[in-house]
Amino acid sequence: MKLIFLYGLPATGKLSVAQELAAMTGYKLFHNHLTVDLLLSVFDFGTPGFVALREEIWLSVFDQASLSHLPALIFTFAPEPTVRHSFLQNALHTISQRGGNVEFVELVCPLSELKKRLNSPSRLQYRKLTSETLFDQIHAAGGFEGSFLPKPQLSIDTSLCTPLQAAAKIAEVLALDLSLT
Repeated sequence: MKLIFLYGLPATGKLSVAQELAAMTGYKLFHNHLTVDLLLSVFDFGTPGFVALREEIWLSVFDQASLSHLPALIFTFAPEPTVRHSFLQNALHTISQRGGNVEFVELVCPLSELKKRLNSPSRLQYRKLTSETLFDQIHAAGGFEGSFLPKPQLSIDTSLCTPLQAAAKIAEVLALDLSLT
């Protein structure tokens, strides 16, 4: 199985691009906020139980998707302070032990555009970060720092293209199979 690991700061368009990529390829989409929102019904964000179970769920889904012989899985991810740096190595190990590989794609966006997107209605559907003040605090403290992530195969500035155009570029660069749709 191929894990297409889309990452970037909040509001760079990860879910929008992932949805277009899933529609284009027929690949399953595992949006990380589904896990986050599930756990927020029981735990406060960032508490030990939340962090441990979030990672356990993410890794379990990767493992079961690999065992189910899915051709690929699209995963959205935003580096932030409560994600343990060991998560990435655990994810790589989980996929590689089943004979799969991980393809990293980074989505970027100028901060001025990103801040305009924080309050978009689509972000309110999930418990996503919508406060510019909180974003600025986390960003200034280095909370979105993703140096533990490997260099991506592709980096796309989502302010310069539509989600569909970004998805098409990902499909092209990663040579994804479009015959499943």
